[in-house]
Amino acid sequence: MSLAILHCRAERGTEAPPVTIEVFLSGGLPAFTIVGMAETAVRESKDRVRGALLSSGFEFPQQRITISLGPADMKKTGGRYDLAIALGILAARRQFPKTGLEGIECYGELALNGELRPVPGMLPAALKAQQAGRAVIVPGDNCAEATLAGASVYPAASLLDVVAHLSGQAPIDAAAHVEPAGIPRTGKDLADVKGQQNAKRALEIAAAGGHNLLFIGPPGTGKSMLARRLPGILPRMSEHEALETAAIDSVLGAPVAGEGWRRRPFRSPHHTASAAALVGGGKGPRPGEVSRAHNGVLFLDELPEFNRNVLEVLREPMETGVISIARVGQQADFPASFQLVAAMNPCPCGYLGDRQADCRCSGDRVANYRSKVSGPLLDRIDLHVEVTRPPTQTLRSHEQCGETSREVAARVEKAWRMQFERAGSCNARLEGGDFEKHCSANEQCWALLERAAEQFNLSARAHQRVLRVARTIADLAGDKKITPPHVAEALSLRCFDRRV
Repeated sequence: MSLAILHCRAERGTEAPPVTIEVFLSGGLPAFTIVGMAETAVRESKDRVRGALLSSGFEFPQQRITISLGPADMKKTGGRYDLAIALGILAARRQFPKTGLEGIECYGELALNGELRPVPGMLPAALKAQQAGRAVIVPGDNCAEATLAGASVYPAASLLDVVAHLSGQAPIDAAAHVEPAGIPRTGKDLADVKGQQNAKRALEIAAAGGHNLLFIGPPGTGKSMLARRLPGILPRMSEHEALETAAIDSVLGAPVAGEGWRRRPFRSPHHTASAAALVGGGKGPRPGEVSRAHNGVLFLDELPEFNRNVLEVLREPMETGVISIARVGQQADFPASFQLVAAMNPCPCGYLGDRQADCRCSGDRVANYRSKVSGPLLDRIDLHVEVTRPPTQTLRSHEQCGETSREVAARVEKAWRMQFERAGSCNARLEGGDFEKHCSANEQCWALLERAAEQFNLSARAHQRVLRVARTIADLAGDKKITPPHVAEALSLRCFDRRV
C-alpha cells in the first residue's frame, strides 16, 4: 500500500478554492475509482491518465487505485486534475521522490500521447497559489497568464517533462514574469462626433467620476457613437484592476494578455440577451456580461427593448459591484463593478420631441414603452442626457469637431488622481462617511437641491447621486468645495425632461 498527496485548485469563479488530491494504491482486484463529487469530465480522466502513462513509457499499476478529491462536498469539474492524478500514481509507485511534490500545485489536461493541454481559469488559480506561497506546474499554453500572478511558474509540454523535472533529471526553468506592454491608446476618437457638445460634456463627467449615463434621443443622433468613445477617455487600469478583469477572461478560456492589456473592457450585449447571459450562470457557474465588463463599460443600446426582468438583475451589481450566482450545490461570487452607459429613443417610433420629424405614437404606446425601464433602475443612473439632432451645417463641416479623446482623457486622468488620493475611490463609489466628508454642500447648494426635489420628485438616492456628480464637476474644475454652479450643472444633466 502507498499514498501520495498533491495540491490543485478547483474552477469555481475567480475564487479557485484549494483541492487536495490523495492517490492510494492498495492490493486487490485492479480498479480505478475517483471519489469527491467528480463530474463527468473528471471521471473520464481515468482513461486519459491511463493512455498518457502508457504512451509515456510508464507501467500502469495492476492494483486498486483510489483517487480522493477533497473537500468531498465540493463539485469538481473539467480536466485540470489529469496531471495531478497521473503524478500521484507515479509518486505512489516511487517513480520519483515524493519530496518533489512539496510546495507545488499541478494543473493540466492530458492528451492520450502524454502531452499537456491548457485549462481555463489558470490565472485565478495561480493568484491563489502565489498567496499560499506555492509554485505551479502548468501546460506551456497557460504559462503567459500564470506568470501574471507573480508566482513561480514551471511550463511543461508533456507528462515526461514534468516527471523529469520532479525527479531532478531535467529541471524546468521557471518562467520570467513579464507584464504585457499593450499598445498605445488608439481607436474611436471623440473628435469624430460632430456637434453634441452637451452630450460630450456629460461623457467627460461620467468618465471622470465613474458615473452611470443614459443617452435619450431620436435615431441617428449619435448616441451609440458617443458611448463607444467612452473607453478612449477613461484612465488605464492599474495592475490590480487588470488582473481582476483578466481573471474573468481566464475563467471563460479567453486570452488574458495582449493588445488589450490594461484597457478597460467595453461590452455591448444585444437586447435579446437573457438574464443568464447578462449576469452569468450555467455549469461552473460561468460569469456573464456584467462581470466581463468589470472595471470597464457595459453599454446597453435600445434600453427599453431589453426584457424588463433582465434589466432588473442589474440593480444589485450596480449598487454592490458584485454579482452572486447560486445553483444547486454551487455558489459563486463574481466581481461586477462596471460603468453602465445606456441609450434609448424617447418613444417607440423614436421621434417624440424631434423638430424635424413627426411622432406617430399614441400616449398609451409611449407610456408602455417607457414603463419597460423601471423607476428604481433609472434612479441608479446618475446622468440622463438628451441627444438632439445636430444642425445640417455641422454635419457638412469637414473640420475637427471639438477636442480629441487624448485631450479629454488628460483632464479625466487628473480628476481620477484627485479622487483616489482624497478617498481611495472614484466619486460614484463614495459611501457612508466618505460621502459625508467629501460631498458636503453649503446652505445655498441644499436650497437648490430642495427646490429641484420638489419640482422633479427626487428620491434620497437621487440626492446623493446629484451630489456625487457635483463633486466630479468640481474636480474637473479644480475646485476643493462643491458650489451652487456645480450642483446646478449636475441637476441639468439629470432632470432635463421629466417626460422620460
